[in-house]
Amino acid sequence: MNFNNRLIIGLIRIVMAVTLLCSVYWQITDRLAHNLFRPSEYFSYFTITSCLLAGGVLAYSGVAILRNQKETKSDTLIRLTVAVSMVIVGVIYNALLAGGAPDPRDIGYDWPVLPNLIMHTYMPIVIFLEWLLFNTDFQIKLKSVFWVLLYPLAWLAFTIIRGLAQGWWPYWFLDPQYGVGTMLTWIGVITAFFVVLSIALLPARQFIAKLTAK
Repeated sequence: MNFNNRLIIGLIRIVMAVTLLCSVYWQITDRLAHNLFRPSEYFSYFTITSCLLAGGVLAYSGVAILRNQKETKSDTLIRLTVAVSMVIVGVIYNALLAGGAPDPRDIGYDWPVLPNLIMHTYMPIVIFLEWLLFNTDFQIKLKSVFWVLLYPLAWLAFTIIRGLAQGWWPYWFLDPQYGVGTMLTWIGVITAFFVVLSIALLPARQFIAKLTAK
């Protein structure tokens, strides 16, 4: 990869990271201004943890590529985890959560529109395209994609333990009051979506790489 390509890719990743992290900061400061910031809940949402993870990974990988550091297998797997997680954020939010009833404690409060769109719609699309279009130094095998489940399963375990202990759930489809069967069904469906998407993104990027190489 020549210097110009490294410069472009590195700067794009850094801009993406700053955009995500600034969106989180915008939401936090707005809720603080309205005395509605509940940090233990806010940082428990999969969207927020995924955006923070994505921001950190994109910033690191952006700086690394500017310094001409080769991407390792672990780096690629983490970037794949970020890409899959953010696509899941976009799909689940827009399919199941957008326009839902607000928390009774937040009635009368409207989330800032732009950061919400950035985190749930725009950046999932951009990160998906960045994964497909910008090839990396390390090609991982399909059997390695199950490492992508480490992050969402750790988040899920934490969420269930906390929910059972405190009675607070970040998403309605994880709340057992709607039925344990419903809860387990949604967990199974989303886990399967993670696996399928992880497996699909590898050959998809390889196919795009071959097209752009011609």
